[in-house]
Amino acid sequence: MFLFCSGWWLYITVTCSIICIVIYNFCTSTFSKWEKLNVPYVRPIPLFGNYFKVALGFEHQLDLYKRIYNEFTGHKYAGLFQMRTPYLMIRDPEIINRIIIRDFSYFPNHGVYTDLSVNPLSSSLFNTETPQWNAARHKLSPAFTSGKLKLMYEQIKECGDELMKNISKSVLEHTNNEMEVVDVLGKFSTDVIGTCAFGLQLNAINDDNSEFRKYGKSLFTPSLRVLLRELSLMISPALLKVIKIKEFPAEACEFFHSVFHETITYREKNNIVRNDFVQALMQTRRDLVLNENVHPNDKLTETHILANAFGIFFAGSDTVSTVLSFCLYELALAKNIQDKCREEIKSQISKHNGVIDYTFLTDLNYLDMVLKETLRKYPPGYTLSRQAAQTYHVPYDSLVIEKGQNIIIPLHSLHYDPQYYPNPEVFDPERFSPEEKSKLVKGTYLPFGDGPRICIGIRFAEMEMKLALFEILSKFELEPCGKTDIPLKFNKKAIMVMPENGIWLKFKEIFS
Repeated sequence: MFLFCSGWWLYITVTCSIICIVIYNFCTSTFSKWEKLNVPYVRPIPLFGNYFKVALGFEHQLDLYKRIYNEFTGHKYAGLFQMRTPYLMIRDPEIINRIIIRDFSYFPNHGVYTDLSVNPLSSSLFNTETPQWNAARHKLSPAFTSGKLKLMYEQIKECGDELMKNISKSVLEHTNNEMEVVDVLGKFSTDVIGTCAFGLQLNAINDDNSEFRKYGKSLFTPSLRVLLRELSLMISPALLKVIKIKEFPAEACEFFHSVFHETITYREKNNIVRNDFVQALMQTRRDLVLNENVHPNDKLTETHILANAFGIFFAGSDTVSTVLSFCLYELALAKNIQDKCREEIKSQISKHNGVIDYTFLTDLNYLDMVLKETLRKYPPGYTLSRQAAQTYHVPYDSLVIEKGQNIIIPLHSLHYDPQYYPNPEVFDPERFSPEEKSKLVKGTYLPFGDGPRICIGIRFAEMEMKLALFEILSKFELEPCGKTDIPLKFNKKAIMVMPENGIWLKFKEIFS
C-alpha cells in the first residue's frame, strides 16, 4: 500500500513538474531574442514580459514606453517584450526616417494583427497591407485634396454654427458658465465627419440620444474586452484565433455596417453624386471590387469598402475632438497665447474683408502653431507601429532587423525629449514659428505619422479644428474653473490619451 501511494505521488509530482516546465518554456521562449542580437533590452518576467503593470491596469502603455525610452538614453534602439512578443523600440530619428520614409519598402505595413473573419470592419486602410494598400490609398487620397476641402468648408461651417449655438445655450443654462468640453466637441466632430464624409445630417450636437454619438463613444470606451484582446494578442496571435474576441463592440459594428451599407446603396440606386469620402469609396468599389480586369494584387472586397467608411469615422470623430479639447485647456491656462490667437483672428478678418472661408483659415498661421504645439503635447496616438516585410540591415550599424519583426516608434516620448524640445512640459507655440520650425530634427514630430503611411485625412482634420477654434475664440474667453484638473489626469485604461475626468472650463462671452 505504501509503495502504491508513493508511486502515485511520484507520478503526480513528475507530471506537474513537466507541465510547469512546458508552461515556463512557453512563457519565456522568446526572451533570448535581444540578447542574441546584442540589443540592449528591458529584463522581462515570465509571460508578462515588460507588461506586468499595464496588464493589471496600474500603468498606461504611454508611461511604460516613456519609462523605457528614458532608460535607454544614449542608445539608438532598445528591445522590449509585450507579454511574450519581442518589439524593437527605435529612438534614433535618423533610423526612424529610414523606416517610415526612405526605406519604406522594407516596412510598408503597420503589422497590427486582426482576425478579419471576426473583425471584418478592421480591414480599413490602416490595417490593409501592400499591395492592396497601394491601390486603395491611391483611389481614396483624392477625397482630401485642397480643392475637395474647399468644397467641404460650408458643410463644416454649418456644423460650427450649431456648435456655437450649443455652447451659448449651455453657458446661459449655467450661472457659473462652466462646461465640460470633451463631450460637446465630440458631438461636433461626429456631425462634421457624418456630414462631410457621408452626407448624413446627424445633428448629434443637439441630440443627446444620437445613435451615431452613442456608438461612436463606445468605440473608445475602455473595457475588459479590450484589455483581454490586447493581452491575448501579445501572448500569441494564435490565441486570438481560438478565443475570437471582437476588436469593437458587436452592437456598434452592426450599427455602422448597416448605416454605411445603406448610404452607399441608396446613392448608387438614385445616382446621387457628392464631393465627399463616400463618393471616393463608391469609385474605389467600381475600380477595385466590381472591375473584373483589375490586377489580383489590387483586388479589394465589398468588406474593404465598408471597413474604410468605418475607418474614416473612427479616425475623424473622438480623435479630433480630444485634440481640440486639449488645445482649449492649454489656451485657458495661457491667457497671453489665447489673446494672441484672438488678435490674429481680428487681423485676418480685416485682411480678408470679413470673408471667412477656407483661404482665411489657412492664413491663420499663429493658430496653426498653437495646434501643432497641442499635437506635440497630446498626439492622438503615443506610438507608430511598423513590421519588417523583409530582412533589413540598418546602415552604418550592426543591427539586422529580421523579417516579421515588430517595430515601435515612441512618438509621444520623442515629443517630450528635452534634447529636441527644451522644457517639453511647457506649452510654447513658438517652437513652430518659421524660424524655429526649420531647426526641428526630422523624425521627432510625428502626431499624424510621416511618409507614405501618413494620415490620409490630416488636412481635413486641421481645417475642422481651425474652424472650431476660430468660432470659439471669436465669441468666448476661456478660463480654468474649480473643476479643471491642473495638471490633467489621464485615463490609464483608454486606448488613446484621454483625460480621466473630462476637461472643465469657464466660458466668458465676448461682447463686441
